[in-house]
Order: sequence, then C-alpha cells, then structure tokens
Amino acid sequence: MKQLKIKDNQYEKKESFSEVASIVKRVADKTLGNLQNEGIFVFPECMNDAKDITREQFILQSYNDKYCTGNVMGFLGMESERIVIESRFSVGDKDYFFQYLLEKVLDYPNFVNLCTDMNQDDMVYHLLLFLFPYYLKSAMRKGPFKTYICKKYNDRNINGVIDIARHIRLNTPFIGNVSYNQREYSFDNYLMELIRHTIEYIKGKSYGYALLKNVKDEVKLIVESTQGYCASERRTIIEENKKNKLSHAYYHEYRSLQKLCIMILQNQKHRFGLGNRRIYGILFDGAWLWEEYINTLIGEQFYHPMNKARSGQQKLFSDGSGLIYPDFIGKNSANRIIVDAKYKPIRNIASGDYLQVLAYMFRFDAKWGYYIYPDIYNSNVKELMLNQGVTFENSVNPRENIGVKKVGLSIPCACDNYQEFVNQIQKSEEKLKQYFKEDL
Repeated sequence: MKQLKIKDNQYEKKESFSEVASIVKRVADKTLGNLQNEGIFVFPECMNDAKDITREQFILQSYNDKYCTGNVMGFLGMESERIVIESRFSVGDKDYFFQYLLEKVLDYPNFVNLCTDMNQDDMVYHLLLFLFPYYLKSAMRKGPFKTYICKKYNDRNINGVIDIARHIRLNTPFIGNVSYNQREYSFDNYLMELIRHTIEYIKGKSYGYALLKNVKDEVKLIVESTQGYCASERRTIIEENKKNKLSHAYYHEYRSLQKLCIMILQNQKHRFGLGNRRIYGILFDGAWLWEEYINTLIGEQFYHPMNKARSGQQKLFSDGSGLIYPDFIGKNSANRIIVDAKYKPIRNIASGDYLQVLAYMFRFDAKWGYYIYPDIYNSNVKELMLNQGVTFENSVNPRENIGVKKVGLSIPCACDNYQEFVNQIQKSEEKLKQYFKEDL
C-alpha cells in the first residue's frame, strides 16, 4: 500500500505526490462540490453561504510546481493508494489533535483509533459509523420524516385502486378478499426504513449500543415508526433510496443522513475502493471543528450563531440586509465582547480578520474583540489597541478602551501517547476558561 501524509493549508512539491498519482489525478483542481458527487464525504455538508468551507474550495490546488492543500483534514483512498491529511497544528507521527477535536465536537467514543498506521479502509469506514448519531440527531430535530407511500392490501375492506394482476394471483379461487393499492401519508416509508436498517446494523457491532447511547430517544422513535421493518429487505430499501434521493431544501438534514446511511450499508458488503477505479474518503472542515470545539469550552458565556446550520443569524442594517454570523457574542450586555475562533496561526490573523471583528464590535457595541487560535509556540496574549485620528493631521493615537486580543490555546507537542496529549490539553483548556472568567 502506498501512503502519503500531508498537512492542511500547506504547499507541497508536486513530485512528492508521485506515489499517489491516481488519487491526485482524480482530486487535483476539483472543487469539493464536484468530489462530493464521486463518493467523498465532506463534513459538515457544504453550504453555499458558509464562510469557512464552500463547494468551490479545493482539496489540492495547483500553484506552479506545487500543490496547495485546503482547510480540510481526513482521508482519501483509491485502489492501493492513500492520502492522509493531518492538522498543521499536530506535531509528531500521530495526529492526536485531530482525534481530540473529533471526540470533543462529535462525541466520538474515546476508543476510536485514528493512528495513521492502521488500515485506512477501516479507518474511513469507522468514521462514517461514528458520524451517524450526529446526523441522526440533527435530522430528527424536525421530527420523523413523513411522506406518501403506496401500501398493498389484500382484504375485504376495499379502499383504493384494485390491483387486478395481484388479485388474480392471490385470490383464486375467490374467497372474499380483494387486492388493492392505497396511497397513504406515513412515517413508515423508504427513508425511515433505511435509517432503521442502519441502526440495526450498528447495533450488531461490539460498540453499537455505546455509540447509539446518546441518541436513544431518536432511535426509539425510529423503531416505533417502522413497524414494517424486515431485515431481509435491506438491499431493496437501499436501491429505493438511491432512486428517491431527497431534494427538498427543508429536509437537507435528512438528505445528508440518507447519503450517510447508504454509504454505511453499501460499504458493509462492498467495503471501500472496490469497483472501477473508485475514489473514496471522508474530509472534515478544520475551521468548523475548531469553532465547535471552542464552543464546548466557553459556550455557556456566549451566544453562538452557526452559519452552516443557518441559525442565530444577525443583520447589520435595519432593512434586513447585511447577513452576518459572528462566532461568539457575549451574553453580558453591560460588557459585551465578540470572540472569533480562528483555525490559523497567530501570524496569519491580520487584515480582513481585523476588519471583520471590528465590524462585529461596532454592530454589537462591544469594546473588545478576541481571537482564539491553536498555539503550538506557547505565545503570550497579544493586545492591540484601536487607533484614532488620521496621519494627515498627525493625530494618530491608540484608544484606551477599544481593541482586540489574540489568545492562544496551547496545543501539546511531542507527546508519547494519546492520553498524555489529553492530559496536557485539558490543562490548556482550564487556563483558557479561567482567562475568560477573569476578563468577563
């Protein structure tokens, strides 16, 4: 097996990709929107108005004699070739930082092994399984999916269109029953059956019940809604869902769940990478993971608008225009602050980042804006006071109470094992929490 490890947001010479040329040929200079249609799973689902990751973003983009990686982490595979995209903030052979983000944000079981020396096919497949509870919970917030289905009956209570061929086949000689079809608005439909099959398959895993523990209410509702479930009809249900993919915008969470279920159940038998030079993979938006991770640390003190979920949207102007999604808005109205989670080094937080946060500060009457970034250099908090005056009048001076602060969360380096990494980063988390308690 040929494998290449690379980092996100980095430039690499094209010659270093020679051993994985087949994958590069399929993904280079193609957008995530194109690749999603080829079997690559992007988490979270790309939104056209997402600020960090869009359908137009590239995994590998050509720049002269180099390829530039995008803002995604994960795994790609094709035949005997593998590409592992690690976090640029991980140091050493093992990407403990990426694993920790997944566990904190997606509530992955702590026994998930993301060591890149394990079988990549199994790694990707298990990641898909561990995504299922998150997608199920997101979809079920809108309640069980209900749609019209065609039910077949053979009894004496005729209430539908008679099926002549089936009636002759089942009711000869005639004993009083009539075969007919009836269109019903039901919860027990092709999509809910697909979800049920996926649940039953996951339950069959040694870690299945532990994985579904946090969505037990949603699982119970699915089971109660699918009284017609039959394990032997799994292939039929898969094919029916492949032919009837959801397209309504209101059900975009169910659309993502449907796609995930099909991938899980299909790969149960076919595994990954089989077929005519098929490419596969799972990719995670690094900026989104970092933002949601920070939310687990400071979320109690802040409102958290989410642009990808299109919730908590704010407007700049009174006519409703100027849609914005600040990462975090302080709940303390007397001392409002704005926090922006930046998945980038401190030296890269500049220009447009400043303008964005300053605009948010002006909109919400905040005196201070904060950037929280992954720090691998143990940097000190950097405080920048906003200037006033103009150079033409020789009147430029720093303001006394308006500015921004760059606060790094220290990422452990050179850890011997994952547990050591967890212990160290938890100390960094406590330090960050204490900092905001004191500042607020």
